[in-house]
Amino acid sequence: MHGPAEEASRLEPGSAHELARFQELQGRLVPLFERVFPDPREPRTVVVIPSLGLDPDVLAHIVAVEHYEERLLCMLMLLRLPRTRVIYVTGTPIDPAIVSYYLHMLPGIPGSHARKRLTMLSCHDASPRTGVTEKILARPRLLERIRDAIGDPSTAHMTCFNATAEERTLAVRLGIPLFGCDPALADLGNKSGSRRIFGEAGVPHPDGFEDLRGETDIADALIELKRRHPELKRAAVKLNEGTSGEGNAVFSFDECPRDPAGLERWIRGELAARLRFDDPGQDWESYIAKFEEMQGIVECWAEGDDLRSPSVQCRITPLGEIEVISTHDQVLGGSTNQQFLGCSFPAAEEYRLEIQDVGVRVSEVLREKGVLGRFGVDFVSIRTQGRWEHHAIEINLRKGGTTHTFRMLQFLTDGHFDPATGLFFTPAGESRFYYASDNLKNAHYKRLTPDDLMDVVVENGLHFHGSTQKGVFFHLIGALSGYGKLGLVCVGESEQEARDLYQQTVEVLDREALADRPPPCVDASDSDRSLTSP
Repeated sequence: MHGPAEEASRLEPGSAHELARFQELQGRLVPLFERVFPDPREPRTVVVIPSLGLDPDVLAHIVAVEHYEERLLCMLMLLRLPRTRVIYVTGTPIDPAIVSYYLHMLPGIPGSHARKRLTMLSCHDASPRTGVTEKILARPRLLERIRDAIGDPSTAHMTCFNATAEERTLAVRLGIPLFGCDPALADLGNKSGSRRIFGEAGVPHPDGFEDLRGETDIADALIELKRRHPELKRAAVKLNEGTSGEGNAVFSFDECPRDPAGLERWIRGELAARLRFDDPGQDWESYIAKFEEMQGIVECWAEGDDLRSPSVQCRITPLGEIEVISTHDQVLGGSTNQQFLGCSFPAAEEYRLEIQDVGVRVSEVLREKGVLGRFGVDFVSIRTQGRWEHHAIEINLRKGGTTHTFRMLQFLTDGHFDPATGLFFTPAGESRFYYASDNLKNAHYKRLTPDDLMDVVVENGLHFHGSTQKGVFFHLIGALSGYGKLGLVCVGESEQEARDLYQQTVEVLDREALADRPPPCVDASDSDRSLTSP
């Protein structure tokens, strides 16, 4: 006889036996969602695996990407439920000061009580091209420690940033379900799959082509789009598995010939030289090699004087229910204005309900195909003659750049999102807005440690106040000293108050990062000691 752990370890990754076992475990989610999830008194264990299961070459272009494991620290807020345990596994240890910061924000729960129910584990492996999940699977003793920490697997589940074959294998090895999309359906959320879903849902999206395989296909697509739309100024070229704008490029039709034969020759001859990448360090040779490996799309670039990039976040529950979770206006930047920098919640009043409706239509198609969990739909929206036109551009079948910001707002306030208005309300019925950034960078911030940041926050009154349910909370804190990079969410009673708070916080951080601290105070009885600072 073999125990469950031994039996799971013998299942070959991707085998029919592993897939069958995974589906068996997924069946536990329905009773969990019916009985455990709604009741805060029910004991449960949540295993958080913050692995970024995305292409390592694409991730390599994101500054401080190794610290993005901290994004899911928002899940520590689940410890506000007095009988919930959280197991959090990372590639490298997270600074205890950062963990303490989150635990001390828990409403109504002593930090010491929460800490007893938190298990932090690490692979102690900083290798950048290997995700956390892969690192765990390579360490059988660490796997055993996770199993031991789970306790009762019947009330446990695993959550992750995005679900790949490795996360499926890990869930089977641990003997618990994965609350996320089946990796077998991952192609529904890449760039080509998104376009197909939009077509099935009858959702407007840019004219273009999917499932392209290389340079010839890209050129053919650009030629055909220009023929269809003679006024077209630019087109977007995107890798299927790009993320946060990485993997996107723009082709300009400036100075192209008007005659068909000349147009074709010009595009084929100019493609390599004219394709402009969001990452300035990207070059044509590496990009086209990755495109041939990953495939991708070409589509019309939306143009307009008043153009925005909103998104809607939805969830399909194990019970098959569709929930609209939130809407945001994304803040984009980079050389091609496609890099995700941050967001404001909620999306603008003029159209937030419109994109919610689109999100539901997309959700209905995804539900039919078996999709489970959280996902987002991104748009390019253009105001024309006083009316907004929304063009869906991609689906992210995973947690995204807005997930941790919104979940922190939920956990800290114990409030709720109202889909009828698109607003968030505290238990007292007051609305809350926020302005967030994932990409606040300043080389001078390297002078600050996580402990220094805590001092700055307290001394300047920037922390989140439970009494007013307004203020600032930070994330990506581990990237501060090494990269001068930080994330923050500024919560206010109005959009303007949230933006003002963000600006105030940036000004304080800039000032404090440049400040020369005075030498430590010396007691009068120690006046003979040296005053030299260490």
